[in-house]
Amino acid sequence: MRPDGESAAWRALAAPALAPLWTALHARLCSGLPVVRVRLPELTDDQRHALADLLGRDRLPPARPVVSLDRVEQVVRETTGATLARAVTRLVGPLEDRAGRRAEESAARARLWTWLESHDVVRGQPALADWVRAVRQAGIVGGSVRRTGHELERAVRVLEHLPAPGDPLPRFADRVLGDPHALDDGTRCAGLVLRALAAVYAVPDPSDASGRRALWARAGVADDELSSTVLVAGLRPPGDGPVEVVLRTCAAAGQAAALTLAQVRSLRPSPGRCRDVRVVENPTILALALSRFGGRCPPVVCPSGWPSAAGTLLLERLSGAGLRLHYHGDLDGEGLRIAAHVMAGTRALPWRMSAADYAAAVGDARGGPPVGRVTDAPWDRDLAPLLREHGRAVPEERVADVLLDDLLPPA
Repeated sequence: MRPDGESAAWRALAAPALAPLWTALHARLCSGLPVVRVRLPELTDDQRHALADLLGRDRLPPARPVVSLDRVEQVVRETTGATLARAVTRLVGPLEDRAGRRAEESAARARLWTWLESHDVVRGQPALADWVRAVRQAGIVGGSVRRTGHELERAVRVLEHLPAPGDPLPRFADRVLGDPHALDDGTRCAGLVLRALAAVYAVPDPSDASGRRALWARAGVADDELSSTVLVAGLRPPGDGPVEVVLRTCAAAGQAAALTLAQVRSLRPSPGRCRDVRVVENPTILALALSRFGGRCPPVVCPSGWPSAAGTLLLERLSGAGLRLHYHGDLDGEGLRIAAHVMAGTRALPWRMSAADYAAAVGDARGGPPVGRVTDAPWDRDLAPLLREHGRAVPEERVADVLLDDLLPPA
């Protein structure tokens, strides 16, 4: 308590025996909530006498009295001319609006979660909704909305650049976050990103270093340049480089080429006569296309499920060169997640991936594997509910004839 020497009235209010009263009033007024009475802690006899004198009572209050704020305000005004709030401020310290601060913090938390839930990265890959719920359940980092927002903004920035084109993790972290150690094992950002990737790939959160390395590799980070490959058929890029020559030779012979990440890095595609490239999830479709069309097969790329670093980089370069990508995959839970992943990263268009396409295919099918866990399809809001309703997958191979008809090259 700070005694004030301006007048005898203020000196009387600042008496040490009244300290419990002013301290309790300060705490209640700082709550920001309506206050009518305040209960004091247990008082000594001296403190009870001081309180009785202040309030003009002819008997001692109980050991733990309840005091009316109106009565204290009246006394303060009569003796000093000040309001109760001003008196408490002078005697104890500045008042805080804790309720207002809590309301501001609550509003800031709501804005943070709204931002995360509506971010283009999350909307583009609905499987990340599970990650958002988990992050929200974990709560605010260190009680700071600002710090939490900073960490989430960095994690989302990383997710925007995944899948990656095979960069080693330090190089990728430096390119995206400006710090080669920003995604080191054990950092908060790396943990957030890995949990997000586990949600996208529908796998458990990695529990050890090898599991974390495997998940990064699956997202195209730290793949070596030879083991990461992608299948290509019918692609005829101009140029005299060895990869361009190999692709044209294979296309003319009706053969597929398996490009390594190193070979994709050297490829410089550009639009030729055919500006459309079909992307299929399963190698069987590519093999059937080559069997049917041979040397007249139009451009087809097969990442073989989740795209590797080589597949990701090839699709990015084809799209960046102005070619139009059209994606088809299995119509099941994982197929929808792969499709959303590919479309979000490469601007590929859905190809026979609508609710109508699923309804036509599943209606003709007898039996079929279960759809698994189904997340929403950003390109068709009716597709995921229909999969959940039927509960049966339509593997890409089951609609191969329809897809091949779409690939018919010009006569």
